[in-house]
Amino acid sequence: MIQPPNIQDLPVLKASREIDIRFSEVDSMSVAWHGSYMLYFEDAREEFGRQFGLDYHLIFNSGYYAPMTDIEFHYRNPIVYGQRVRIDITYCPTLSAKIVFDYEIHDVATDEIIATGHSVQVFIDRDRQLVLYNPPFYEEWKKKVGIVF
Repeated sequence: MIQPPNIQDLPVLKASREIDIRFSEVDSMSVAWHGSYMLYFEDAREEFGRQFGLDYHLIFNSGYYAPMTDIEFHYRNPIVYGQRVRIDITYCPTLSAKIVFDYEIHDVATDEIIATGHSVQVFIDRDRQLVLYNPPFYEEWKKKVGIVF
């Protein structure tokens, strides 16, 4: 029986994106509205896609969609208007037909963690049917970046 490698033997795929908090993202107290965090995580996913070649065009052009099925946020400190933050995104390898990420939002000035999070995306085909196996393009991408079980 072939044993899969230990998770710690796989490469760590991590990207970061810095942003300035805009006026349109905050409430009357100048605190980032909770719904903005989903946009910050989306910004990080797009940056990850650019750096590692797993962008939404690849998924779509391969005949699939990758809807979000689970997303969570853990707030530690408020984000305020004008603050510069860095969103770190880390790919979480899995055997399942899913794209899983962990997130940390840091204050750029202090490196303090402001929030953490986690997301899960699944694959559906063009008929919007859940795909229970890793699509061929995703298997190829995993091999290309060294995520081989």
